[in-house]
Amino acid sequence: MVKKIVLGLMVICFSFIHLNANAVVILQYHHVSDSTPKSTSVTPAQFTEQMQYLVDNNFTVMSLTDAVDAIKNNTAIANNSIVITFDDAYESIIENAAPILASHHFPFTVFVSPAPIIAGYDGMMSWDEIKTLAKQGATVANHSWGHEHLIRRLPKETSEQWHDRVENNILSTEAELLKHTGQSVKFFAYPYGEYTAALEAILVKHGFVGFGQQSGAAGEYSSITALPRFPVANAYADLSSLTVKFSSLPMPVLKQNISEPVLTSDKFRPKLVVTLDTSDLYPHQLMCFIQGQGAKKPIWLEEDTFSIQATADMAPGRSRYNCTVPSKTRTGYYWFSQMWIRPKDDGKWPQE
Repeated sequence: MVKKIVLGLMVICFSFIHLNANAVVILQYHHVSDSTPKSTSVTPAQFTEQMQYLVDNNFTVMSLTDAVDAIKNNTAIANNSIVITFDDAYESIIENAAPILASHHFPFTVFVSPAPIIAGYDGMMSWDEIKTLAKQGATVANHSWGHEHLIRRLPKETSEQWHDRVENNILSTEAELLKHTGQSVKFFAYPYGEYTAALEAILVKHGFVGFGQQSGAAGEYSSITALPRFPVANAYADLSSLTVKFSSLPMPVLKQNISEPVLTSDKFRPKLVVTLDTSDLYPHQLMCFIQGQGAKKPIWLEEDTFSIQATADMAPGRSRYNCTVPSKTRTGYYWFSQMWIRPKDDGKWPQE
């Protein structure tokens, strides 16, 4: 009888850990090519190696649709689950990436901006090629009409005019994707990973799920309008560093004082205060990294609440605070990333 009770408790504990540690790692690729810009590329050899690693180490590669459904409904996700996404619909996706993915029967998603395709830019897929991928099972999703910096207002544009312009951009793109592929999944990848509360509100209004470019695993603690993805390119394409990310877990963030990424002129050194569920982590092992400023230990204000702040102004453009801490019960690190976006001192945006 005692033995049965102990075994029953073990099963309950295992189920609790499994159901409450739901996590999926969403990877973000652009080019898979030897001849495209390194900053947004992995080589076909690197991509082949990465996909084979997932096979050899028993990862589950799931569709983005299944992952989002599980996150929304807080249903079980298999341990070591991965989602593969591509931004911008580059030709190297169908030429180099798709055959590798097909050989492993891996699902994937392509986030598409129609304007470059309509213009026939070199290096972009055509609508026929995108339709071919869709017929083969790929998910085709929204990346804005022309890959614009959507958070930026045009000269003399009011907030209402900005709202109407951006709303029309997103909805027109969704209609264009439906026309060419028959798909309208209402997934939106923010161009450049840039979002604001106002932009998130547009997604909520129309039932879209949003995806950023801040790093980390996605799960029950993630915002459904700003799900994290790990960018894979250049220095971040090395398999030795990727393996840690493949096994990462969503930081159990219960509350944070700042979620708006855009920094105002008097707050270029944001003080972020975060409250965690610390039941499966070692708080004293939490370490943060401030982009451009290196590693920094957080200050613990309470047993479950820490603060982290830059010692110098964040650089104009996009940057991040990243924090990681090992799990007590699972192999892997909890991972949290907060995106920051700031203009230059004169209020203008850096050119890209």
